[in-house]
Amino acid sequence: MREVVTVQVGGFANYVGSHFWNFQDELLGLADDPGADPVFKTAALDMDVLYRSGETHQGVPTFCPRLVSVGSRGSLGSLSSSGNLGQSSTAAEQLNVVTWSGNVTRSVSKPHGRNLFLQSLVEEGQSPSTSNGGNNSLKNVEDKNLIECLENGVNFWTDYSKVQYHPQSLYELHGSWTDFDKFDNYGSAQQVVSEWSQIEETNERLRFFVEECDHIQGIQFIVDDSGGFSGVAAQFLENIADDYTNTPVLLYCVRDPVTLGSSRNQRESITRSLHDAVSFSKLSSFCNLMVPIGPPSLSRSYMSPFLHIQDEKPFHSSAICAAAIHSVTVPFRLQPIGPSSDLAHSSGYLDIGELVHLLSDQGRQNMVTALDVAMPAPSLTDRDAMGNIVMKLHSLTPEISDQDEDPYSVESLVVHGALDRGLLILLRRI
Repeated sequence: MREVVTVQVGGFANYVGSHFWNFQDELLGLADDPGADPVFKTAALDMDVLYRSGETHQGVPTFCPRLVSVGSRGSLGSLSSSGNLGQSSTAAEQLNVVTWSGNVTRSVSKPHGRNLFLQSLVEEGQSPSTSNGGNNSLKNVEDKNLIECLENGVNFWTDYSKVQYHPQSLYELHGSWTDFDKFDNYGSAQQVVSEWSQIEETNERLRFFVEECDHIQGIQFIVDDSGGFSGVAAQFLENIADDYTNTPVLLYCVRDPVTLGSSRNQRESITRSLHDAVSFSKLSSFCNLMVPIGPPSLSRSYMSPFLHIQDEKPFHSSAICAAAIHSVTVPFRLQPIGPSSDLAHSSGYLDIGELVHLLSDQGRQNMVTALDVAMPAPSLTDRDAMGNIVMKLHSLTPEISDQDEDPYSVESLVVHGALDRGLLILLRRI
């Protein structure tokens, strides 16, 4: 098996990742549901590429993402940093000041409770209980209440996460705090990442997942490069390049629409431009292929009549990014249909190394110039005079117009999500 390990660094990256893993969880559920459409029961998609099997100390089988998630302190909401499977413990319980012999006053903030959506998962037995909050009877809760909860009650990326996380997966970075606006550029992270123990801790967590792989095909790395976590990711990526020289790294740089248009004066605009230049230079030097994903104003795009997107809600915009990444990753999660390379590729299978080699023009460049999506997939009855399907692709890459075309570009096209002649397809182009 050719496994993939995923890394998420930064606030918006974890919002994107939460949707991405929810997609995988839904696929797993539909595959096991006897009442689901048979199309979801295909063995073509190998979920073991992204997931690891294991068991708890009590012998309960588990199926968790091979994931290292790095975020700011306080960004996990109601979820414990030990994940769903570990023993919960708060920072207050772990406090042990050995350099002070006087009295200690302990101030503990009230833990975040689970919202209605998370409570409903616990009630249905789909998610293990998290670190706080009790089970309430939710038998009379209607779907509209759950939708309202997600539309207006998401304050953390964990507020809509359905997935079990391994105790090694979630890491809160000391020195960065949720809603702290000073951690907003590449330079602000230097003091934080200069602390060797924190970087070593993240490296150890990644090493845990990599070393248990039989034959790792690559690392997919999602980073919110709009602020200080860009510097954190650069240090992390540098260590990955040193430790795993022959392992391809596919880097997605994600940024929400609000951040892209947040500069309020000339000084902020200059600071933002400097940050973007330094961040791009550093991050691109430590990966094999870089895919910038910064969706423009989605609320004013042609997709909005179908998706009802609100730019100011990261819960909305991150779902679009996650859907694109989900589709991009399909080729290296397919089951090869034969031992030979030609047979494997005829099934659509393409591992990370091959995809990177293809899109980087055999290593001559390491940045994708455009990630385009058609969402929802077009109707297969809409065809031109030649009988071709008419599809309108929308760019999710910053500074790239929908009208920009390069006739000499190398493309990978994934069609996935539309049913035609018994085949499931959906349109994504990278």
